[in-house]
Amino acid sequence: MKLYNSATHTKEDFVPHTPGKVEMYTCGPTVYHFAHIGNLRSYLMEDVLEKFLRYEGYDVNRVMNITDVGHLASDADTGEDKMLKGAKREHKSVMEIAQFYTDAFFSDCKKLNIKHPDAVQPATGMIDEYIQTISKLLDTGYAYVAGGNVYFDTSKLGKYYVFNDHDEEDLAVGVREGVEEDTNKRNKNDFVLWFTKSKFEDQALKWDSPWGVGYPGWHIECSCISMKYNGEYLDLHCGGIDNAFPHHTNEIAQSESYLGHPWCKYWMHVHHLNTNTGKMSKSKGEFLTVSLLEEKGYDPLVYRFFCLQSHYRKGLVFSWENLDNAKAAYEKLIARVAALSGEGEVDQAAFEQYKAAFIEAVGNDLNTSLGITALYDVLKADMNDATKAALIGSFDTVLGLDLLAKAAALKEKEAAPVEGAEEIEALIAQRAQAKKEKNWARADAIRDELKAMGIEIKDTPNGVEWKKI
Repeated sequence: MKLYNSATHTKEDFVPHTPGKVEMYTCGPTVYHFAHIGNLRSYLMEDVLEKFLRYEGYDVNRVMNITDVGHLASDADTGEDKMLKGAKREHKSVMEIAQFYTDAFFSDCKKLNIKHPDAVQPATGMIDEYIQTISKLLDTGYAYVAGGNVYFDTSKLGKYYVFNDHDEEDLAVGVREGVEEDTNKRNKNDFVLWFTKSKFEDQALKWDSPWGVGYPGWHIECSCISMKYNGEYLDLHCGGIDNAFPHHTNEIAQSESYLGHPWCKYWMHVHHLNTNTGKMSKSKGEFLTVSLLEEKGYDPLVYRFFCLQSHYRKGLVFSWENLDNAKAAYEKLIARVAALSGEGEVDQAAFEQYKAAFIEAVGNDLNTSLGITALYDVLKADMNDATKAALIGSFDTVLGLDLLAKAAALKEKEAAPVEGAEEIEALIAQRAQAKKEKNWARADAIRDELKAMGIEIKDTPNGVEWKKI
């Protein structure tokens, strides 16, 4: 597989540290509210990547954190505690909020066919590990205590910025507009490893530490959780592009300083889901959830199909019109799969040929749109239906669109007797008579009446075909 590596800014052959084994880490949600569909695009594309690696024969260990403490409202360690904000909003405890929205997140993932990670770790369950890691960073001179907080000293690094080539002054935390500079920091880019002096009131969760009662910074959790469950060498770290700086940048700084060797080789960042007015975000009120899509009559897998039609390194523009187009295409695809008879023996040579084409397409930097094209190529190919069905089932272990199951359900629905079939046939006969008498108004009225009953009719050379819609 070739994958674009954000750390080197190039597309590279993916070669894990241990042959045949992939240690994969994906940044999880901050569980203070429902995930919106922009958040879920990242998890969806990461899911396809994991499934493709498994399809290629790798043993994948995917780890995810749950941020239930330590993630503030801004990247600069300032602002309001998101967990406390959620607790106040709903008059619940912070841990009740965390559990409710963790369950909601994984429920949404299930609806989108996103596989559950092999290990899931809430941030609050690793306090001892954070303290141990921070203590070593202090002992080795990579961290310092100032104003009651523990900071990572970025001046000790040969290179701090990994994912961009900006000047330090352009990205310096603490000097951006609207961000109050932290005067405790020795360097503008330093970041908090442990807080005892909170910058907002009523921090809900606090623990004893060698530096006083406090709580961990946001960045330390992912490093420690990954090192615990993935080991010292991480092959692949994924997340949204907005996490590249400062979160992933700071993860690299503290992890490699703690370990004393390179930590993660490949970084994969998924770009934003945008609306016509820009990036989708909770703060802007564009709070589109999986549940809202369902309320509006969309199968969540229509949204998955919509995302797969674009490349993960390009911004994707969401609109209801675009989603409607994806819905129509997805339903037509299911209908085409349902039309396969499944008869015959699988042609193994043809199967291997088309499977190789699919692997080449998706394996070129997770090109899911070409993976979808490979599905249509199979449906158009000159081969028996059994081979087509086998290939579609095979590809769908990666794409996760439930095509065979949806097609089987459609066939069952179409085969089921329709209540009122005699009345429908009678109306179709009346329409035929009206057309024979050139009474077009009456023929159109009958078509409308059938449509109101949920019946769609189609005139064909062999007569009228109808189906329930």
